[in-house]
Amino acid sequence: MALKSTIYKIDLNIADMDRNYYAQHSLTLAKHPSETDERVMVRLIAFTLYANEKLIFGKGLSDDEEPDLWQKDLTGAIQLWIDVGLPAEKEIRKACGRAKQVVVVLYGGRVADMWWSQNSKALLKINNLSVINLPSTQVLAGIASRNMNISCTIQDGQILVSHDAGNFDISPVVLKENSSY
Repeated sequence: MALKSTIYKIDLNIADMDRNYYAQHSLTLAKHPSETDERVMVRLIAFTLYANEKLIFGKGLSDDEEPDLWQKDLTGAIQLWIDVGLPAEKEIRKACGRAKQVVVVLYGGRVADMWWSQNSKALLKINNLSVINLPSTQVLAGIASRNMNISCTIQDGQILVSHDAGNFDISPVVLKENSSY
């Protein structure tokens, strides 16, 4: 018998002063049976960083042809493709061919640093790609629950995460910015 996804209900309040984006989102995330709480929460932070009314969660681990998050225009063209984790360079190139903008959100500490060292030379040549590293994401796993109320304030590239048990900061490190603008 196949394991079923775990459903997370999240009330997310975003105050992104860097983009002048302020919104309340009621989200439903499906946690794949092989997915960790840390990865689910990194997907949530990726949503927070790029949130808008058209950004949606993809099938992620359940489908190799879909990203973790994406945004399409009215014609169905992919405007934004977001992958979380350590995707293969080949998969990133394929995504860059399909989408106007691609973002890879790394996490995992030393493993993410090693992945970047191995792939940076090739990835730095891709114009429509951004790569962000989220160091110290283990604290996110600690707050994961099936029903969450979370507020994220983004200012000067820093994320303040507030929840029932307290507050903590996440400092994303931009390793590569999209240069196709």
